[in-house]
Parts: sequence; structure tokens; C-alpha cells
Amino acid sequence: MLEVRDLHAFYGKSHILRGVDLDVKAGEIVSLLGRNGVGRSTTCKAIMGLVPPVGVIRYRGRDIAGTRADLIARAGIGYVPEDRQIFPGLTVRQNLLLGLKRAGAFGRWNFADMFRLFPNLEARQHAPAGVLSGGEQQMLTMCRTLMGDPDLILIDEPTEGLAPMLVEQVGALLEEIARREVAILLVEQKLTIALTISHRVYVMGHGRIVFEGTPADLEANPEIRREWLEV
Repeated sequence: MLEVRDLHAFYGKSHILRGVDLDVKAGEIVSLLGRNGVGRSTTCKAIMGLVPPVGVIRYRGRDIAGTRADLIARAGIGYVPEDRQIFPGLTVRQNLLLGLKRAGAFGRWNFADMFRLFPNLEARQHAPAGVLSGGEQQMLTMCRTLMGDPDLILIDEPTEGLAPMLVEQVGALLEEIARREVAILLVEQKLTIALTISHRVYVMGHGRIVFEGTPADLEANPEIRREWLEV
């Protein structure tokens, strides 16, 4: 579904991504692991066209490198940014409606799905999104993206700063996404979640992929964990 080959990206003169190769197959959960600052978020932004990419990015066989972000989203790739980017003056329900590609055109996901998975959002659906807690805003961002019915979703640090109960809810949502045959590229700091739900994992270091394998492969490789993941 997604093929990334020799991907480079820059912020000014800073060379952030240095030849990233990765794949995500249909219906697969793939985690992108690594310490902060190694280029994981930049990888997602480059795929989405939010950072100018140099290299090959193929989605369903079509090279989308350099395509506008809105066209990439319409092609079927969803993106949940780390900084949430909700519309604080609109209600929760209005924020969710903005996720639809066309007004009234629901796909695999609808309001009932979102409210079943996150009852907090149902209780506050008519409240301005700006009054939600940080965790609730994170839920809203993920649900808004799903309302656009993507076939592949890039999710950047969904559990960052969340209370343990909300972390469990996010984990349940990720598993529900996979059950509906939506592929996931997950940037995640918590190894427990990543290793539990992922089919494959990549580890990044210094803008490159330094390891690829199954969660079991990574658990059996203490050298990689010690050098590239542990603090």
C-alpha cells in the first residue's frame, strides 16, 4: 500500500531524513520507534506533503512525493498530528463533521462509532472543543481523521501525556481501526503498546532506519533496544 524509498527531508540546511526506506501493507499496523528528534514525525510530515520530500513515496503504486497535502488526504491517507490541531471555537460535533471528505458522506466510521469508543466525546459533543482536556482533544483529533474514512492513517504519538485510562482507550481504538482493515503507521514512544499491537516495527536513529522486524525480533535484540530506544 505504502512504499517509501530513499526518503530525504530538510529543515533549512538541517538534513533530517537521510534515506528512509519503509513499507506498510494493506490492513497492517507498523510502528515507527526511536528517541525524540530522530526524524519520526518528519517522516509522517514528508509522506503527507507537509515537509518537502526528496525520494520516492508510492501510495497504491502511484508516486505522491511532492503532492499537496489536501490531495494526499483525498487519495485515502489520514494524518493525526502530535499537536492535535483542533478547532477550539467549534463544537466537538462540528470538529468531527469537518473530517468528512464530503458533507453527509459517511464511510466506515460515523458518530455512533466515535461516541461508542470515546463516551467522553458524546457527553461533550455540543461543547466547544477548546474546553476539552488535552486527552479528550487527542481523542477528538483521531476521531476527526477517521471520519474521512482513510485506508491508511499516520498517527503521531497518540498517547503522549495521556492518563493510563485514556492510553487504554487509544489502544482499543487502534485495534478497532485495524479490524476495519485500515492500515496504520504509528509513531509511538510507549513500547508496550507498539509491541502489543504491531505486525512489524521500524527503529529510527539519526534520520535512518536502523532496524526492521517483528515485535518478537525486537524483543530478542537487546543491543538494538539499548542503543536506539532506551534512555
